[in-house]
Amino acid sequence: MHQLLAGLAIAAPLALGVAATPPSPPGHEVFTFDDPAIVEASALVVADGRFVTTNDSGDTGRVFTVDRAGRTVGVTHWSGDPTDTEALAPGGPGFVWVGDIGDNLGRRASVEIARIPVGRGDRTVHPTTYRLTYPDGATDAETLLRDPASGRLYIASKNVFGGVLYAVPVDLDATRPNRLTSIGRVLPVATDGSFFPDGRHLIVRNYSTAVVYAWPSLQPVGSFGLPHQQQGEGISVATDGRIYVSSEGPHAPVLEVSLPPSLRAAVRPEVSAGPGSSSPSASTGAHSSESSDPSASEPAGRDAWPYLMGGLLGVVALIVLLRALRPR
Repeated sequence: MHQLLAGLAIAAPLALGVAATPPSPPGHEVFTFDDPAIVEASALVVADGRFVTTNDSGDTGRVFTVDRAGRTVGVTHWSGDPTDTEALAPGGPGFVWVGDIGDNLGRRASVEIARIPVGRGDRTVHPTTYRLTYPDGATDAETLLRDPASGRLYIASKNVFGGVLYAVPVDLDATRPNRLTSIGRVLPVATDGSFFPDGRHLIVRNYSTAVVYAWPSLQPVGSFGLPHQQQGEGISVATDGRIYVSSEGPHAPVLEVSLPPSLRAAVRPEVSAGPGSSSPSASTGAHSSESSDPSASEPAGRDAWPYLMGGLLGVVALIVLLRALRPR
């Protein structure tokens, strides 16, 4: 299944109407996960100089904090029986949001998120969990993002013909399902994503490609190929703007990757206008309203034709791939 999705992911830039994807950069290996318990690292957050990850379906609800040498320095146990934990997002200093949002068969009536503490030392916590529902029925997803300016959370679906980005409600209610809002499109087969530190851009990846989007317009700025990994899934932008990617598999490497020069120039932080200018604040709470929130002003179904064309091209790419792989 992952091989088929990877084949479709080759057509991601076409589905987005962006320029041809530059060749994959080699990536610089920062470390490999030393802990034998980390076998299916499905998400990545870089915070406070450490790396936070979680295994996906089949594991108990636990999140690992890892230092730059690859050693696990802390484990947070937050649930004994999650359904399919696939995603992490920054949650403010000492916290991450964890997303039990995987749904390969598209059968879950709701998915769940929770904000948990992470860092050095082992701990067991019992966080408040929030149930989320999609406006268009059950959907598989592996990507949870947090806007550093507003603190608002977003989920990107893992659809094979173009993902959908959903906004999580500003005010979460633990007593009832919280309905997501569709706000735009992202690349097919999204497996992880991250905002850049100033909140002006975000990046979403699949198994082979990453696309950078302007925020809040969600207009693609450009795409680039990712280094080959066993099953590359995680991506995170650190506070200094460095980009890291991770992979499933035992003792999998975490790589630092560089943007192509044109993209690096496009996402360069704006220079402050002076003492009277303001900069985005790093909210640590669940969410707060901001004028940059696109869900309040932008329709979800805009510019659908590039995705339809991309879907058709994706099918053609998959057929070609399958014919190439057929035993002769």
